[in-house]
Formats: sequence, structure tokens, C-alpha cells
Amino acid sequence: MPTIPMPGPRPRVPRPAGGWRGAVARAGSRRRAVARAGLGVMALAVAAALAGCAQRADASPLIELGTAYVGQAQGTSPTDAYLVIRNDGTADRLVSASSSAGGTVTLVGPESANPDVMRAVTAVGIPGHTLIRLTPNSYHLMISDSRPMKSGTEITLTLRFARAGSFQVAAEVTNPQTGGSSYFLN
Repeated sequence: MPTIPMPGPRPRVPRPAGGWRGAVARAGSRRRAVARAGLGVMALAVAAALAGCAQRADASPLIELGTAYVGQAQGTSPTDAYLVIRNDGTADRLVSASSSAGGTVTLVGPESANPDVMRAVTAVGIPGHTLIRLTPNSYHLMISDSRPMKSGTEITLTLRFARAGSFQVAAEVTNPQTGGSSYFLN
């Protein structure tokens, strides 16, 4: 029959200063301190993550401008500008506009009595959470007394909103009589 070796004497563990109970109490308080620190770090991480989410939400603009074009002016006569406005926020108002080609930009819209006649307006209402188009038979921009604009080039339109502030969009100068615009196809 094989013999099983017997273990030798147990090694002696030195007794901690203050006894075993004091050592256990100190270890427990150390664990609690580490746990509190861990909770503090976790709270900071959650706060930073939430702040990052809030910052990202504010960083994206609520107003977006796109697909803009300006008709090529014939001599010194005024020309019109059309574009798409997307409002992902609450209702706002377009209150003014300017052009990098200079001149005066007027907000125009249909007269209530005769929709075929356009008149100057002080503001254009932009409903919240919607996409609108400034088109020839509705609200749009009229540019007068500007520098000459050549078909195939771009100018910059700056639109100012009552709540959202100013936004810029590149607008292609086109000659609609020769089919130089794809605005109405978009």
C-alpha cells in the first residue's frame, strides 16, 4: 500500500500589529475607501458621458440650407434666388438675407388678394420640424443692384433667422431660360 506523505508543520503567519480584528477592520475600511473612489470615478464618467451627449445634440444645427440657385440677372434688372430650408427645431422666422454679390436682398411673397403678384414681406415663417422650398410662385428672395453674376459660378447667400441666427449656403448662378438649373428637379 502506498504511503501518503504527511504535511510538515504549518508555517507561522506573523500576527498583525493591533491583532487580527484590527487588521480585518483596516482592510474593510480600505475596501470601502476604494469602493467610494470607484463610485466617484463612475459618477464622473456618467456625468462626462451625459455632457458629451448634450454637447453633440447642441452641435448639430437646427436649421439647414440646401439646393440653392440664383437666376442670372439680365442687365441691371433684379433676379430671384430659391432654396430649400430644413428646420429640425421649433418654429422660426427668416427675417433678412444678404448676398456675396452685393446689392439688396428682399424677402418677397405672394399678395393675399392676388397670388400671382409678389410683394415685399418683413419675415417668412418657418414652421418647426419641416422642410420648405422658397419657389417662384411662393416666398423667395429677390436680389437687386448686385454686381454682375455669371452663369455657372456660385455666390454665397446669408440668411438670418429670428431664433437660430445666421446661416450661409452656396447658390449656383444659372440661366433658367437655357435649362441651367436643376433646382426644381430635386
